[in-house]
Amino acid sequence: MSILLRRIIGFILISCAIVFVSLTVAFLVHKPPLLDNISFSRAVYDRHGQLLRLTLSTDQKYRLFTSLKDISPQFREAVLLHEDKYFYSHIGVNPLSLIRATWQTATGGRKIGASTISMQLARLEYGIHSHHIAGKLMQIARALQLEAHYSKGELLEAYLNRASYGYNIEGVGAATAIYFHKTPQRLTLPEALTLAVIPQSPSRRKPSSYAPDKPALIDARNRLFAQWLNAHPSDRIQQAYFALPLMVFGRSDLPFALPQLTHDLLTRNRHDQHITASVDLDTQDLLTDILRKYVGDHHEIGIRNASALLVDTLNMHVIASIGSVDFANAEINGQVDGTRAKRSPGSTLKPFIYALAIDQGLIHPLSILYDVPVNFGSYAPDNYDKDFRGPISARDALRLSRNIPALRLAAEIQKPDLYDFIKNAGITGLRDRAQYGLSLVLGGAEVTMRELATLYAMLANDGVLKPLITDVDNATLDKPRRLLSPEASFMTLDMLATRPKEYTTSRDRVVYWKTGTSNGFHDAWTAGVFGHYVLVVWVGNFNGSNNPAFVGARAAAPVFFQMIDAVNASESNHDIIASKAQHLRLRKIDVCATTGDVSLENCPASDKGWFIPGVSPIHNHDIYRKILVDLRTGERACYFQSGITDYRTFEIWPTELQHTLESAGIHKTPLPQWQKSCSESADAETINDGQKPTITSPQSGIEYHAHVNDTNDTVPFIANADGDAQTMHWFLNNKYLGASKPAEPFSWHPEPGQYYVRVVDDRGRSNTTNLLVVSMP
Repeated sequence: MSILLRRIIGFILISCAIVFVSLTVAFLVHKPPLLDNISFSRAVYDRHGQLLRLTLSTDQKYRLFTSLKDISPQFREAVLLHEDKYFYSHIGVNPLSLIRATWQTATGGRKIGASTISMQLARLEYGIHSHHIAGKLMQIARALQLEAHYSKGELLEAYLNRASYGYNIEGVGAATAIYFHKTPQRLTLPEALTLAVIPQSPSRRKPSSYAPDKPALIDARNRLFAQWLNAHPSDRIQQAYFALPLMVFGRSDLPFALPQLTHDLLTRNRHDQHITASVDLDTQDLLTDILRKYVGDHHEIGIRNASALLVDTLNMHVIASIGSVDFANAEINGQVDGTRAKRSPGSTLKPFIYALAIDQGLIHPLSILYDVPVNFGSYAPDNYDKDFRGPISARDALRLSRNIPALRLAAEIQKPDLYDFIKNAGITGLRDRAQYGLSLVLGGAEVTMRELATLYAMLANDGVLKPLITDVDNATLDKPRRLLSPEASFMTLDMLATRPKEYTTSRDRVVYWKTGTSNGFHDAWTAGVFGHYVLVVWVGNFNGSNNPAFVGARAAAPVFFQMIDAVNASESNHDIIASKAQHLRLRKIDVCATTGDVSLENCPASDKGWFIPGVSPIHNHDIYRKILVDLRTGERACYFQSGITDYRTFEIWPTELQHTLESAGIHKTPLPQWQKSCSESADAETINDGQKPTITSPQSGIEYHAHVNDTNDTVPFIANADGDAQTMHWFLNNKYLGASKPAEPFSWHPEPGQYYVRVVDDRGRSNTTNLLVVSMP
């Protein structure tokens, strides 16, 4: 070799050494970034750590950041054993390994890797090409720099999050999620050793679901296991597991569970890489399978889609959330989240009318309500079956979902009324109160399934409204708010309690439930409480099309109870509602079974009912009355005469109920006629007892119109009366107008003005109302 050539080579080596030393000194002064410019995937897990969804990073890699403490110690040890056994001893470079590797390369022997974990991390972090001398020197300098500024734990953590595991999979977090569907903490020894050998040659050793037992991968793993046994001879008992076929999954096997919910969580937590959902994946899958099978079995009657929500009332965690039965089915708008869609709730809001009425002292569960035809101005509602039941207990009216009793109660409750109540409960999207009127009772205001579940959970939580939780780590900080008393909440649920034999095999378990059907058969609902859960089920179409099959009791209730049976079969879920009564300000008292009155005087049968002392009503409807009868003629007598007259008990309902009872084929013994000798001079208490009339038309607060030159305008005067009344006499500003029979109209031709309307029945009992008539062109 010429002198000139030797000088050139020497100059180059000296220059490289100077550059290397300069770079190293410069690097040692400045702290380099570590993982700062790396984008990571984001993962959503269920409450038990099962993966629900894994996203790609911005550079289209599966790279899931995992802290060192969340990585199995076995795996960490296996990586160091395989890659860098002196990791905790060297300063970033292992001189002996470098000398050995250089010698092997120079003599043509087998190539031996000399890169430490710190050097490999430097290559990955800074994109260094280390296959030539300059690149190798840069890699060494960068490794020394990293070692100078970061702890060994930080460097190992960074490496384990950057190492390649084949395909576009980087980092142990993504690798364990994809290949084994678990977290790095739960790796078995065979799995840990398998992953540990992949980064050294990812293209040759990457596993796949269709070819998991690659010879290059298995041979490398077995060699590492032999080394492992030198340090852990007790693990020889696991040798049989290494002979078993390797079970791995592929990227196509990644779960895409609860797509609507996980999308929502990812959107709301944009900066979180690990998100823990409140759901239980096993329960989610169980209920999803039931709902899909139910929809499939009822496809012939037009049921194409459904949604369901299961909530644990103890902590308000959403345990299962089924937005639709098939997310990928565009024909049913499967990507719509049915738990968030606004729909008409039908009658599912009725329980809250009864709860408010209980709290306001209007009813108790056995109070008698009137299921009879009624007009609210121009609004003449009816029941689903187009029939009327007459007198009915509040409990039965709610269970049977009678519209008229609920509407009449809704007209009475105030401060809050139903509108104020649902607004206070956080129901969104409400229009102005005037646009609903009493239609609110029958589903006029749309709600979401989540909002409905929150309301039913409020009943289970003693009247305290609590927000739903879907994100365990970032739960809302909204404070719980009391909307109902614990007593009214309990009594309302108790009114809904049944053991429905036609739907469920769990007949020994109580379910507190209510169905709902929207106007026009667009939505079928069932919502209820069982054990410590609330379940809401909806059946319908997201495009709003209707179907006569969409009736809550027929379309939603069957699958609602199938789900309840499945949950109860999978865990011990006992009723927690019934036992609450002993801790509340409640008494169970005897009331008249027919009238709901606390007084049992003259009542033929009693029943036990819940009562809130000082709140529940104690008024007497005076339905059962002792009437003085002439034993000779059967006529109603004016005076008591020993041996000639005696008292007989009669069931006397107001006229509006008498007509309904007669239409239903229920005939009550009519009151006898008065003796002709009875007159105005008779005992007033004897003749004028009973209920005073109730004016149903005209109604105070409503404007009535009188059109100019239109003689066809009329205002009907209608009053219901006690059962012993035969004639209603009408007065306008003390001027007598005429007479009508109870519950039948007397027509008056209106003239503009303000009037005082008075009605008097033939027993002298009276009532009044105000009337406003406005002139119209």
